[in-house]
Amino acid sequence: MTSATDPLPHPPTATTAAPPGPPAPDAVPPDRAPRWSLPALLAIELLAAVLYTWNLSGAGLNSFYSAAVYSGTQNWKAWFFGSLDAGNFLTVDKPPFAGMVMSLSCRIFGFGTWQTMLPEVVAGLATIWILHSCVKRTFGHAAAAVAALVLALTPITVAINRDNNPDTILVLLMVAGAALALRAVTNGRLLPLLGSAMCFGLAFNTKMLAGYIALPAVFAVYLLAARPKLVRRIVNLLLAGVVLAVSSFWWAVAVSRVPASERPYIGGSTDGTAWNLIMGYNGLGRIFGGEGNGGGGGGGGFSGSAGLGRMFNDILGGQISWLLPFSAVALVCGLILCGRAPRTDPTRAALVLWGGWTVLHYVTFATAEGTMHPYYTTALAPGIAALCGGGGVLLLRAFRTGKRWTWALPAGLAVTAVWSVVLLRRASGWNTWLWPTVGVVMAAAIAGLFVFRSGKRVRLLAASVAAAVIAALAGPAAYAWSVPSGSGGGMGGTNPTAGPSTGGGFGGGRGGFPGGGTAPGASGGAPGGEPPNGGQPAGGFPGGARNGELPGAQGTSGGTTPPAGTGTPTDGPGSTAGRTGAGMGGRMTGGGGMGGANSELITYLKKHQDGATWLLAVSNSQSAAQIELSAKVPVISMWGFTGTDKAMTVAKLEELVKKGELHYIQLGGGMMGGGPGGADNSVSSQVTSWVKKHGTLLKESTYSKTSSSSSTTDQSTIYRVDPSDAS
Repeated sequence: MTSATDPLPHPPTATTAAPPGPPAPDAVPPDRAPRWSLPALLAIELLAAVLYTWNLSGAGLNSFYSAAVYSGTQNWKAWFFGSLDAGNFLTVDKPPFAGMVMSLSCRIFGFGTWQTMLPEVVAGLATIWILHSCVKRTFGHAAAAVAALVLALTPITVAINRDNNPDTILVLLMVAGAALALRAVTNGRLLPLLGSAMCFGLAFNTKMLAGYIALPAVFAVYLLAARPKLVRRIVNLLLAGVVLAVSSFWWAVAVSRVPASERPYIGGSTDGTAWNLIMGYNGLGRIFGGEGNGGGGGGGGFSGSAGLGRMFNDILGGQISWLLPFSAVALVCGLILCGRAPRTDPTRAALVLWGGWTVLHYVTFATAEGTMHPYYTTALAPGIAALCGGGGVLLLRAFRTGKRWTWALPAGLAVTAVWSVVLLRRASGWNTWLWPTVGVVMAAAIAGLFVFRSGKRVRLLAASVAAAVIAALAGPAAYAWSVPSGSGGGMGGTNPTAGPSTGGGFGGGRGGFPGGGTAPGASGGAPGGEPPNGGQPAGGFPGGARNGELPGAQGTSGGTTPPAGTGTPTDGPGSTAGRTGAGMGGRMTGGGGMGGANSELITYLKKHQDGATWLLAVSNSQSAAQIELSAKVPVISMWGFTGTDKAMTVAKLEELVKKGELHYIQLGGGMMGGGPGGADNSVSSQVTSWVKKHGTLLKESTYSKTSSSSSTTDQSTIYRVDPSDAS
């Protein structure tokens, strides 16, 4: 119990009846909550709100998802399918739930950064609130406050919660599902379990199989610890399975019922179907590579080499691993402390669920051979936070009451401090004062624990605990604040991270266990010469970009420009138009190479659109998104995000041209992939040959006042094809 004068958790007194199994260490009834509990939660929420929104209008969002959100505000069909363009040629490579929510916000408030990010910020804050409530029911108010603070200060969570990727909404739905499952375990009712299944089904429709990673832990804890008898538990799980299936597959079923000729091509799939996307690119391809995810070997170069030590490497260590050692100690010791508690013991059930959540996500992310962005690891944060809060309070109680467990809490804190020092020292020249401070404060805190462990010096013991928490969270807090303050973080909306650069850009730095191995991309590329873009064909970017050049590169001497949506684009050679489309991650580079598009070209294309549905057809989704955000008209992505979608064929292109729905097609020129195949008889080569045969080359002098009369668009070629030319 706790009180105003004794804020630390301790075992029940002789006059208090202890529940079966290890008692909840801070179990204050709701009507007797400590006075500090709600203010502490509100302060944490305020801190998180500042981290998620400070300088948000200056942040570059992911133009890929921004374009889909914008399209959803223009066309309800695009809203339902998650189309990249309002003309519904191609969808993004994720199911549409997160985009639906953001598009609705923009339909109500108008399209812009804040309007797009409002649901994401609310989702991030709601996740903290739900986790606090869930941890509080089992472990008490102190544990809940620590869990909420850990989640709020997780660096990669701050980075991704400031971006319009679907992961923020994904984590909210999964945490809500886990909280409802624990409620079903403790009260024995069916409705919370069905609600949990629905939440995980919606998570599936946010990011497909990523929403299922924690499901085995949820089902296991219900089967192990729920109150009903075994047969009833099995029946309830079967009913929950039905709800899960319906809430998961309604969108895929609906899509499959629409004829292929009347729906957009499903981006990321190899055959234009949602089922292929589920099992391929967003399914087994993420685990084993291939299916547009690269050829194995470690996540397309974004997160270092696959292996159980990946979470601790130079790339991911500072994003998520700060408290992983402590959470492991808390989980193992907490389960041992539960001993022979009854089957329905809520403490053990919570440890199994959050421990299973953490282990399942850890193993999945660590061993994934397909595309593995650092921000995926935000899904680890709720499990780590719950274990640090709940397990930490269990260790503190054991530290205060028994000699056998005196070592556990200090050992966990010491390991945490050592690992924090290692991570901070990796950031050479960045806040060099911080790592010695962490070491000194943690050493003093651990000493204080032993000095004030016994007797009535509770306030001094509480101060030692607070100092330990501060030391443990100082490193994550510094990394987290670097994002809104602009002093760290990288890759804008495309691949957001927190803190200083320690991993060599695209997956650079050491992979595997700390100090061992070389991550893909350490020398500017990914394994086998594969460009660091999540699965492009080996040997560079077809259509103009070569030698590790990033999508949209305009360099004159093999140099590179940052990828689209990073918020740090540069103008191509010969550009006089500057940037357009700023503010939504669609900041466009000038120049004819169309890594973005200059304003003169966009003006010309819009003036001569002549009633066509689409302004232009380009090779990949990122370029299409940028142009669409600038021009505010639909743009076709012929080959999808990775350049492997078979969305455009000669027959389809000829049909669009003959109907007058498309006049301009871009070939080559800084594109992110030249289309599926790669041989002379590939689909993209056939399309290229058809366009060159039937189209008229657009000269740069046609739209640019500064170009010479004979020049054409730099590094790319734009052709106009009219219906009369296509026959």
